[in-house]
Amino acid sequence: MKIIQELNETHIKQLHALYQNEWWTKNRTLEETRLCVSGSQICLALIDEQNNLQGFARVLTDYIFKALIFDVIVFKPYRKKGLGDKLRISIKNHPKLARVKHFELYCLPEMFVFYEKHGFSKDVGDVKLMRYEK
Repeated sequence: MKIIQELNETHIKQLHALYQNEWWTKNRTLEETRLCVSGSQICLALIDEQNNLQGFARVLTDYIFKALIFDVIVFKPYRKKGLGDKLRISIKNHPKLARVKHFELYCLPEMFVFYEKHGFSKDVGDVKLMRYEK
């Protein structure tokens, strides 16, 4: 698998199809997927030998204090093969993110072990997620 940083229209359509299989992204439209990709500062995609998208992650950042990682996703047949790790490592080592002090994400409790083994901590003091919904 190779990592790319620019998604073409075919990759965006493949990402949208991948999104349709996950509870947190299944209601996104193709246009919302396009806007999500174009509105993120960094996007990384895993493509196979046939140039098909098999994994994805994106980052919103100020390039100094915070980098918030979103949508880490790997196509089900390729899970448990280290591809999520490859995406995470590529984000952490991305040259544009070299000065970032805190990488953050949010995930379900069953993913804590996966991220904790890579240095993430759920100990963020008394910080709690808040949401305003339109």
